[in-house]
Amino acid sequence: MFSDPSKRNVFILAVCQALYMTGTALMLTTGPLAGKILTPTPGWETLPLAAHHAGVMLATIPASQLMRRIGRRAGFMIATWFGVFGAILAGIAMLQGSFWLLCVGVTVVGWFNGFAIFYRFAAADIASEEFRPKAISWVMTGGLFAAFLGPELANLTKDALSPIQFAGSYFALIGVYLISFVLLSGVQIPKLTEEQRKTSGRPLLEILMQPKCTAAVVTGFVAYGVMALLMASTPLAMANCGFEFVDSKWVIQAHIIGMFAPSFVTGDIIKKLGVLNVILIGAALNVLAVIAHLLGAGFENFVIGLLVIGVGWNFMFIGATTLLTETYQPEERAKVQGFNDFLIFATVAIAALSSGQLLNAFDWETVNYGVTPLICLAVLCILTLKARRISAA
Repeated sequence: MFSDPSKRNVFILAVCQALYMTGTALMLTTGPLAGKILTPTPGWETLPLAAHHAGVMLATIPASQLMRRIGRRAGFMIATWFGVFGAILAGIAMLQGSFWLLCVGVTVVGWFNGFAIFYRFAAADIASEEFRPKAISWVMTGGLFAAFLGPELANLTKDALSPIQFAGSYFALIGVYLISFVLLSGVQIPKLTEEQRKTSGRPLLEILMQPKCTAAVVTGFVAYGVMALLMASTPLAMANCGFEFVDSKWVIQAHIIGMFAPSFVTGDIIKKLGVLNVILIGAALNVLAVIAHLLGAGFENFVIGLLVIGVGWNFMFIGATTLLTETYQPEERAKVQGFNDFLIFATVAIAALSSGQLLNAFDWETVNYGVTPLICLAVLCILTLKARRISAA
């Protein structure tokens, strides 16, 4: 495997993805509950999680443009120090009981994530056209290990600085980000040539107006928005139903397994069935997850719903990423990728904040009903693109 430099680099990126997603999984597991401990106002429990996603959103475009100039590896390595600093602030916030410092800390961690989300695009950059879907899938498999590491790390360290919960969890992230720094020093990702840096290609709007690009962008933010809206409110909904932290930990683990376990085969499925069909299958799985949640509020409903929506996210998101890479030239990738991920995490931030508000004002069923228009939007875009392809043929 390692005789091929591109596969070696993809493997390193997959390990870095596992570490990045370990931190994210820890945030997903602890964020709403840490917010519940510190929040001065009911309904704002998911604000720290929303702030984290807002940090990702704010970093995406600057990260993409910076890496266009200095290269992917240098940008990724610089970003790890944002993760270290943010983790320190979040840990101090828990020790001091400061809700707003917690929001600042997780926002800074989000800046790191705003760089790390480009690991999948870095894999696509170094892969051949034939290998590209698999390269993206391989990197995304790193998240499968995070399904175990993140929630388990949160559970093992949440009382490390007892009686203050979760402070130890955030301090533990410092080591995760330092390991990423060391690994990233060994990855080789070609920079843009001088000629490619001289021009940025077509105007962004012209690229986005391509039906294929529109479908890819919409599918990406819908996949993440639906997942974030349901996932962010799940620990709170389970707490309202009388479940313990360890119960919500298992559900979040099942969810992350669903998100990343299919990545071992998603690239092959895309090659066999076609990217548009895989996206539609993902949308159908999202609908099934909503139905599972609406059928009851038992532990099995939460587990099955979050697991299935994880698989649906995987098919839709990897499909959208693969589709997007077909819409731009190398000199155009920074602005297209940056805009795409900015839009995704703007949606995620809004979804994470709205989930707490919806759950507090209404109920768990209303949160689930709220995602159905988004799923319909993605399906409409993909069906329209399929109709155009059939017409063209």
